Amino acid sequence: MRRPVDSLFGRLALLVVTVLLISHFAWYALMRLDRNQLQARYAVEEATFLVEAVRQHVARSPDQPLPSRVRLVDPTSPDVPAENAGVPPGLRRFLDDVQDRMPAGTQVRVGTPGKPPTLWVRSATDHSWIVVPVQPLRPPRSLDRTVWWLITIFSAGVMAALFAAWQLQQPLRSLAQAVARFGRGLPVPPVPERGPRELRQLTRGFNQMVQEVASTENDRAVMLAGVAHDLKTPLARLRLRAELMDEAKVRDGVVRDVDSMAHIVDQFLVFAHDGADRSEPVEVDTQCERVVRTYRAVAAGAPAVQTALNAGPGFRLPAATLDRILSNLLDNAHAYGAPPIVVETARTSAGFTLAVYDNGNGIAAHDLINASRPFVRLDPARGGNGHSGLGLAIVERLVRRLGGEWDIGNHEGRGLRVLMSFAFDVLPRGTSKITESAWGR
Repeated sequence: MRRPVDSLFGRLALLVVTVLLISHFAWYALMRLDRNQLQARYAVEEATFLVEAVRQHVARSPDQPLPSRVRLVDPTSPDVPAENAGVPPGLRRFLDDVQDRMPAGTQVRVGTPGKPPTLWVRSATDHSWIVVPVQPLRPPRSLDRTVWWLITIFSAGVMAALFAAWQLQQPLRSLAQAVARFGRGLPVPPVPERGPRELRQLTRGFNQMVQEVASTENDRAVMLAGVAHDLKTPLARLRLRAELMDEAKVRDGVVRDVDSMAHIVDQFLVFAHDGADRSEPVEVDTQCERVVRTYRAVAAGAPAVQTALNAGPGFRLPAATLDRILSNLLDNAHAYGAPPIVVETARTSAGFTLAVYDNGNGIAAHDLINASRPFVRLDPARGGNGHSGLGLAIVERLVRRLGGEWDIGNHEGRGLRVLMSFAFDVLPRGTSKITESAWGR
């Protein structure tokens, strides 16, 4: 199952949202803290200013009335609050800051709780307590408009960042798809050069590599096809002349050699072919049964081929490609393995599988890596039996061209097994049925 965070866009989106969320939260917390500190400093300044103003008013104009919320209280009055005890830490810091701004020996007390907040101040030279109003230091606050502004800015920033991440991800996605097609041996059109400079350089280098590889592959295919095609005519003449020989033993030997050479030439032509298979998609289980039945009828010693077909009707592949895969694997198992040969299909949680294995001696572990390399025969003594060393290489190329994966190895001590895995959507269900075979069968 694909996880969104595994993609480049998912990781960029997660990174962007996390960074913006942390930065906005930190900014909001600092702003709230700074505003509370500013409020406390302003309250201290205001209280100090009011107390000093009252002192000057009493000294200069004792007969003039004071403002309504400012008053002078006799020290013997029962309204004078007691010493500050059990004051919250925030209010204690406020009282200490006010006392630091006053002359030495000044008493600073807070008014009775439950009433409008007041500050009581009396220095050694004051005859009365000076009572002035103060602002509430830490009033309860609900979410204010700042939070909504932060949400709006955060949402806009996330959308802009996600759009930028999407713009960066698109060229990389196109390049990744092109690389996947190139790895499967499919034609790769030039990838548009978009995005940052480094990404454009990477795309340009990939396009140049694809062009050079395609040119090399085309030259190689033309050379192989030309050589194979040119050999067909003399082979046909050799066979005709062999049929005219009088001695049966010599004639049969020459005919077998010509047939082996013709088979090798056909393998060259198939390996050099680089076109897409346009044959009709067929159900793999049904086609495997048909191919095995035909193989038993025409191949000597082939009745030992068995089937275990459990993939179901959803597993479909192009007919020509499937025939070529099965014929090469059956020929290889019949030539080098031991009966019974088994053709097996299955449906797994990840997709479909097609496997062909025999019950021979298998391949040595150190030779498995070379088993599917072109023109490699692990047993040189078998060079004259019509095998060119292309069978497994052709199968691997066909499987990867369909987007599948293959694994070759010895199967539980029962000989060589070739296991091919395909996704559920290896062929879209709406694939048009074109009966023309790209292999010219």
